Amino acid sequence: MLRVLILTVILIFALALPAGAWSEENRPEEVLPEDLSLGEDGPIDEPLLEDPRQDVPPVEDHDYEEHYYRARVLRVDQTRIDEQEYFTTIEQEVLVELTSGPYEGREIEILNTFFEGDPVYDFVLEAGQEVIVVALGEEGDFEQVYVQDLARDRGVYYLLGAFVLVLLLVGRMKGLKTLITLVVTIFLIFQFLLPLLLMGYSPIPLAVIMASMAITFTLFVIGGLNLKSLVAILGTISGVIVAGLMAFWAGSIARLTGFGSHEAQMLYFLDQSIDFRGLLFAGIIIGSLGAITDIGMSVASAAAEIRQASPDISSKDLFRGSLNVGRDVMGTMANTLIMAYVGAATPMLLLVMGYEMDWLKVINMDIIATEFVRGAAGSIGLVAAVPVTALLAARLLAGRR
Repeated sequence: MLRVLILTVILIFALALPAGAWSEENRPEEVLPEDLSLGEDGPIDEPLLEDPRQDVPPVEDHDYEEHYYRARVLRVDQTRIDEQEYFTTIEQEVLVELTSGPYEGREIEILNTFFEGDPVYDFVLEAGQEVIVVALGEEGDFEQVYVQDLARDRGVYYLLGAFVLVLLLVGRMKGLKTLITLVVTIFLIFQFLLPLLLMGYSPIPLAVIMASMAITFTLFVIGGLNLKSLVAILGTISGVIVAGLMAFWAGSIARLTGFGSHEAQMLYFLDQSIDFRGLLFAGIIIGSLGAITDIGMSVASAAAEIRQASPDISSKDLFRGSLNVGRDVMGTMANTLIMAYVGAATPMLLLVMGYEMDWLKVINMDIIATEFVRGAAGSIGLVAAVPVTALLAARLLAGRR
């Protein structure tokens, strides 16, 4: 069994050849859809808008380097309102003090410009606010300084700190192990998956390899080096692979482009060789990883407990008992996965309902079809992991009779 797993990983890695190695005629055609809107009634994907507060030259060479600093607004000196026919421009002259970096304590005058009534880019500065400013040019050159955004990172750090504290207080040693596995998973994503994707490697094999590595490390750390963890690992990997295959199959039939989000559209203009459809399917694999891991470990743990309570249980009985547990967990896990996708897509769903669009038009939109495939493929992978894990448990954990 171990040899088969190793050979499978080697085969997957061999398939993850750099996309740049393909000949141009064999590479997947990447077409950015011309029309990404809902129609005349209302756009769902507007063209990417430039921030009206940042009327600065594009950074095309090393003459304009961006340097970011944390700052605090000391006072707002003057506010000017320019009313036009279709919009109103507001300019604020503010004095800020840098609170980070080598120039901490330096005071700088900045002009904050925005459109009135624009909730996407507008923020009215007030004394005492923490902001992020960007300076263009060489280090220490503050001739062109702009307010980039409000400072939000401290709220994020406080919440992460509370999460770690609760995890350690409640989970203790298990909580520490969970924290370690989270750090390793994040490391694999940012140091393995994302850099190789930017280098042009095929997204789907990379996602399967990364998911397999994360699953193996996580379950061995949480469950220990035993047959129970091995059963959970193999069952989870099988579910993840099924989710990826289902996404690829359905996505090919639905002719998904991979450009169903603003981020993907922006990534299209990045000077990198990226398979966008493959990136979509890889995202589905990674997105379903957590729920499938939960159900794989739940079935394996239940099988191990049944085996411990009845050491002489037959493979058939252990399979039946494990499958029954998996069926009970399956419903809640499927709901968890679907609700996660629905929660992320709530603004889009409200926009569709608000314009009362025809169902035939809605279901055939790339962005809507993508979300359906994402949720359904992940759920199928989750369901498939149940019988596979139960079967592996029956073969590896049960008695011989």
